[in-house]
Amino acid sequence: MKRLYARHRLDIRPRHLFRAAALMTRTDATRAAGEVQRTWSPDGSALACYSVRSGFHLLLTAIDLPPGSEVMFSAVTHPDMPRIALHHGLVPVPLDLDPGTLSPRPEMVERAITARTRVLVVAHLFGGHVHLAPLAAICRRHGILLVEDCAQSFAGPPDTGDALAVVSMFSFGILKTGTALGGAMLTVRDPLLLARMRTVQGGWPLQSRRSHLKRIAQTMAFVALTRPRPYAFVARTLGANFDGFVNSAAKAFPAGSTDQLVRRVQRRPGAPLLALLRHRLETFDHARLLARSANGEQLAATMPEGAHAGGFGLDHSHWLFPVVCDDPAALIAAARAAGFDAARSASSVNAVAAPPGRQELEPGCARHVMSRLVFLPAYPELPAGALENLRAAVEGHHAHAYIAR
Repeated sequence: MKRLYARHRLDIRPRHLFRAAALMTRTDATRAAGEVQRTWSPDGSALACYSVRSGFHLLLTAIDLPPGSEVMFSAVTHPDMPRIALHHGLVPVPLDLDPGTLSPRPEMVERAITARTRVLVVAHLFGGHVHLAPLAAICRRHGILLVEDCAQSFAGPPDTGDALAVVSMFSFGILKTGTALGGAMLTVRDPLLLARMRTVQGGWPLQSRRSHLKRIAQTMAFVALTRPRPYAFVARTLGANFDGFVNSAAKAFPAGSTDQLVRRVQRRPGAPLLALLRHRLETFDHARLLARSANGEQLAATMPEGAHAGGFGLDHSHWLFPVVCDDPAALIAAARAAGFDAARSASSVNAVAAPPGRQELEPGCARHVMSRLVFLPAYPELPAGALENLRAAVEGHHAHAYIAR
C-alpha cells in the first residue's frame, strides 16, 4: 500500500497556517473578540468562546439551575457535554434518535420531560441538520431552553444557527469546517442571558499564547502526515497502534477527570486565536464546502438502502460520511486495502446513558447504530474514481438500517 487517503482531510491550507503564525503578534483579546463577534453577527448576538465545551459550561454557569435539574441531550453527542452538565449538579437525559435522520424523535422528548426538565440540547450530527420546529414547539409549551450544538454542521457565513434556538453553538476546532485551530462562536438570542454570559466569561483566565502556538505547530505536522504517501507509511509503521495515534493527534482536550476538563475549558480565547477565526470567516471557502457536499450526495446515492446513517435529513454538508454495517472491522479492512482509511472513530461522539431509575429512556437505537458505524472519507480532494471504489467496498458488506420498535 503506497498511498492511503486519510479518514478526514483538515479544512485548512498552508497559507492559513502561515497567517495563523503571523497573527501571533495580536495582543488585545478584547478588541479581537469584538471584531470577530461583529463579523459573525452585526446585531450583537454573538459571543466568542475558547471552545463549544467552554460555551456550554459558560451557559450552565449563567443560568445557574437548581441541583437535580434535567438537561435533555440528543442521545448521540460528545461525551464531554453531559460530563459538564454533571459537573453543574444536573442530570443528563438522552433522547433516542430516528435512524433515518439522527434527529431526536418528538414523542421521545415528550416522554422524557419531567417537572425538573430545564434544557434541551440538540446535536446536528456529521454535517446533517435536525428540523427544530417540532422540538421548539415542545420547548415553548414546557418552558424549556432550546440549545443547538452545531459543531459538526457549520455551512459557512452567514450561517449563525436556527432562529428557533435560544443558543446556537459552533466549533472551529482542528477537525471542523473552516477550522481556526480552536475557538467557538455562540449565537445567544436572549440579550439578558448573553449579558450574564459575557460577565461570567470576563472573569475567566485568558488562553496562553504558548498553547495556541503549539496548536499551530501540531496542525502543520498533522497536515503533512495526512498526505497519502506519508499517511500510508505511518499506517504501516504503527500497525495496530495506528488508530490510537491518529485519534490522539486530533484531540483538542486530553483525557482526564471532569474537574480537569472544566479547568481546561474555563478560559477566554486569546487574541491570536480570535484574529485567526475572524480571518477564516471572512475568507471562508464556499466552493470546497459545495464540492464536499456534492461528493457526499453522490456517494449516498449509490449506497445500499439504509447504509448511510442519517442520510435522509433536511440538509447535509457531509462533514463526515458514516455508514452502518454488520461487520465494521471487515469494511474497514476492505476500504484500507483499496487505499482509503475508513475508521470507527473519526468523530468523538457517543451514546448517552439513561439516568438511574429511568431505563425506559435507554437509547437502544442510538447504541445499535453507533456499534455498527464506520466513517468513510468523502472529501473533495479524493482522486477520480475514489467514490466508486468506496461504494464497492460498502456493497461487499451487508449494510442496513435499524428500525426501532
